[in-house]
Amino acid sequence: MGALGAVWWFAWRVLPATTGVISTGVHAPVAVTRDAEDVPHIKAASIEDALFAQGYITAQERIFQMDTMRRLAAGEMAAVYGGRALASDLDMRRLRMRRTADMHARSLQPSERLYLAAYARGVNQYLQENAGRLPVEFMLLKYDPAPWSVADTVLAGLQMARTLSLSYREELLKRSLLEAGEPSLVNQLFPLRTGLEPQPGSNAWAVSGAHTASGKPLLAGDPHLEYTLPGIWYPVHLEAPGLNVAGVSIPGSPAVILGHNESIAWSTTNLHFDVSDLYREQISLAAGVARFENGLERLRVEQETVNVRGGSPVPITIVSTRHGPIVAVEGREQLALRWTATEPGGFTFPFLAINQASNWSQFRQAVSRYAGPAQNFVYADREGNTGYQASGRLPIREGYAGDVPADGVSGQMEWKGYIPFEELPSYLNPPSGFVISANENPFPVNYKYAVAGYFAPHYRARQIRDRLAKRPKWDAAGMASIQRDVYSAFSHFLARELARAGKARGASNPAMREASELLANWNGLMSPDLPQPYIVELTYTHIRKAVAERAAPGRGQVYNESIGRAVVERLLRERPKEWFGDYDALLLRSFTAALAEGDRLLALSPGRWRYGTSNQLTLSHPLLGGVKYAGRLFTIGPVAMPGSPTTVFQFAGKVGPSMRMVADLGDWDRSTLTTPTGQSGLVLSGHYRDRWPSYMNGPEIPWSFANAKGDALTFRPRPSP
Repeated sequence: MGALGAVWWFAWRVLPATTGVISTGVHAPVAVTRDAEDVPHIKAASIEDALFAQGYITAQERIFQMDTMRRLAAGEMAAVYGGRALASDLDMRRLRMRRTADMHARSLQPSERLYLAAYARGVNQYLQENAGRLPVEFMLLKYDPAPWSVADTVLAGLQMARTLSLSYREELLKRSLLEAGEPSLVNQLFPLRTGLEPQPGSNAWAVSGAHTASGKPLLAGDPHLEYTLPGIWYPVHLEAPGLNVAGVSIPGSPAVILGHNESIAWSTTNLHFDVSDLYREQISLAAGVARFENGLERLRVEQETVNVRGGSPVPITIVSTRHGPIVAVEGREQLALRWTATEPGGFTFPFLAINQASNWSQFRQAVSRYAGPAQNFVYADREGNTGYQASGRLPIREGYAGDVPADGVSGQMEWKGYIPFEELPSYLNPPSGFVISANENPFPVNYKYAVAGYFAPHYRARQIRDRLAKRPKWDAAGMASIQRDVYSAFSHFLARELARAGKARGASNPAMREASELLANWNGLMSPDLPQPYIVELTYTHIRKAVAERAAPGRGQVYNESIGRAVVERLLRERPKEWFGDYDALLLRSFTAALAEGDRLLALSPGRWRYGTSNQLTLSHPLLGGVKYAGRLFTIGPVAMPGSPTTVFQFAGKVGPSMRMVADLGDWDRSTLTTPTGQSGLVLSGHYRDRWPSYMNGPEIPWSFANAKGDALTFRPRPSP
């Protein structure tokens, strides 16, 4: 109890001040008002002071999360967590993340550096003032965080880029399948498009005023990312001359990433365009050169040491060619990674310009400087316009699509620059009045540049479009209801196929008769309290493995791509003879195997299965969540979750809607912004996990803009000496 009391004391006394006056490095007074949801509304006399305060306030509640993020990205986790973090550190060192961040920090535009430096000063002011009384995690791990830097903010951006755009492991997977199987079949497992995408096409959509109750547009966004505790986003409102913007920021980065200002609103989804390539290299380290068909090239060889808590330092040699660092070795081949994020100019910070844009032209001009990870931007403004813009640095690969290696691994293919911004997909005010993006392929069939990527299947985009078409007028609550939609067109289709095959050929199997009847009468909702979603998902895994095994014998277990459901649906609809001679036999084998597996796991008849027993989420504090008895105080779950990879409310493992926002351009204060956990990363804060009930069950959380009220904290300039 004494130890727990000490933790309580150290955790409680670091809760942030929300009232009073603090002397800081601002140039003029700054007011910080926290509303009922603990969201800070920062009002300053200059943008620089607003960002200083943003850095300070974010550090008050998220400094451990910020420090963990930069350690993860830089490959410095083992110094704190020991050998269990070594593999991750070695991966990050091979990617040269810290060195790349330093390079980009030196090449920022002066205005970008000014704003990132102001944010860093705010973080460091907090660290300086609170030395010795930082959050409990630092006490438990017995270390103090280093000062924040501009390069650390760049690291935050690179970490997001790595999460959203680095796909070389999928390329290695495809390569291994090609080596084991029939190329014509394996390539069908990785289609660029399914042929069913709505054209033009995480979820984001905008609805014109012709379809809304207010006559003004509505914009909805719910980016799908890995759940964390605390969450990945930090809501904030920034107000200064020339700036009045609200939305979500990333702890460690200034400005608003997704949100709205007085005139426009925007959100994004991941574009999934392939922005990295692997190159086969023949390297002789002894000679210090890389051997290519066209001659010799000098290598870059860097020596680093990874510190390991409780263990000996681990040396690592990082070898880079003209394409990039060596990230994998297969037999005698070394594979070098070229990635847009590590190229010169691969990081920019245009978000202040986006935050200040007041129309489509200014918005596009700001987005044109965005370097990545490649995104689909969805836009709306108070003048009634809605639009879409693809963005980021998308490589032009030498030749056309036929020259792109099927396995994503090149020997000689080079990049010839990047697709010009003006030639990226873009449109304003489509005749339908709907702008929809859900990670599907947005490029025209005859696009002039080679298109490569790991795009999402069409299911979510089609369901959003179908829902929007069913009601003549929409409001913010209606938009939120679509964000929570758990209908799966794929699962519904597969259920009907299984029910038909099961009734026709499975009459002798009592469990199959019961399951077939359940599936035949199901409405396709992936709800945790139903048996049908469990039956379908379990059967799909067996079908997916069988399909992959047919394409690449012995490798069926490793294929688990999101596009796999669209691949399976196409095969079951078209039934091409080169895959299977009897598709109903495939369905029955998979159905039988799934029922047997469910019986082993649950020992219940199919009608008593519940999807939520397998579709679960647990969010736990990385340190305190494992404490006996007390750990449950710092944990959410396990929770039986709705949804699937093919529902608008997309849930897959630990990935789901990282927040839900609906911007009402008729009245900003009718907007909503709901995040999964809480605003604070401090474990004893009342706002550590308080939003979870609203996130799961509603109602959506109001998003205050013009009428924010609450506690006030004032930053004042330090007195002159």
